[in-house]
Amino acid sequence: MTVKQLWEDAVPAEPPAAAVDPYPAPDIADVDLVGVLRALADPARLAIVRVLADGEPHSKGYDVWGLDIQKSTLSHHFKTLREAGLTRTIVNGRTHAIQLRRAELDERFPGLIEALVRE
Repeated sequence: MTVKQLWEDAVPAEPPAAAVDPYPAPDIADVDLVGVLRALADPARLAIVRVLADGEPHSKGYDVWGLDIQKSTLSHHFKTLREAGLTRTIVNGRTHAIQLRRAELDERFPGLIEALVRE
């Protein structure tokens, strides 16, 4: 018996690891209005949501948001919005985009996003 055969017999084959979402967002049923409003209380996050209100994915690139904040602070705001259930992060290779969960939010909290985007 070869060393390779001994090894294969001794070490059981592991099932492939399930893909883990690196940017999990809560199920929309678990999103509550208080958490949403808390996340939107910051002016920078409200400005981000207003940009995202079209429902389309937008690049997470630092230079496209027009906010005078550090890159790390912008990342924190993206994380806060995602964890509150407002956004999802879309990963395509090395490219990351952020998208407002517009249809889900409109169904869960009718009129909320529309009220937020009015100036």
